[in-house]
Amino acid sequence: MQGDSLEVYFATSNKHKVEEAKKVLGTVGITVKHFPFVHREIRSDSLEEIAREAATAAFKQCRQPVFVEDTGLFIDSLNGFPGTFSAWTLKKIGLEGILKLMQGVNNRSAYFETYIAYKRDTSHISTFSGKCSGQISLEGRGSEGFGYDPLFVPDGHDQTFAESITLKNKLSHRYKSLLEFSKTLTSRR
Repeated sequence: MQGDSLEVYFATSNKHKVEEAKKVLGTVGITVKHFPFVHREIRSDSLEEIAREAATAAFKQCRQPVFVEDTGLFIDSLNGFPGTFSAWTLKKIGLEGILKLMQGVNNRSAYFETYIAYKRDTSHISTFSGKCSGQISLEGRGSEGFGYDPLFVPDGHDQTFAESITLKNKLSHRYKSLLEFSKTLTSRR
């Protein structure tokens, strides 16, 4: 911490997530530093467990206050799939594969959930979560954002996150978890 500014490291290999975090946390005076982090994450049905384990591994490498996040897309008609396997599924079958799995499915409800795990020292770890409910669109729409954004329409709206980054930045699961995280960080000033 320098003067009034606060710095925290974000351990991830995803530069899109870093940019999102910089925008959200920057508005409350927190500087996000990217800690390039490639980690073989554990397999679990719990985003929180995955994030906690990754934060511990990141702290061992970084030796600075560091946070990680894990996000999943949970589709009701697919029994919560891809869930904690969201990144892997996107790499293997892509957006088209998800749409194919949902062909002819009427119940398109889904939600995104994010867990942030923050490790500030060898003994302390905190978690923060955010959730955004919505629907899976019938086709990919939009070119903003990343990942599943072209398929996800938040409840109460008709645009996908990829059609309106402004919408995503105000409603997303990641935004909500970062907001909770920022309250904890700024309360320690």
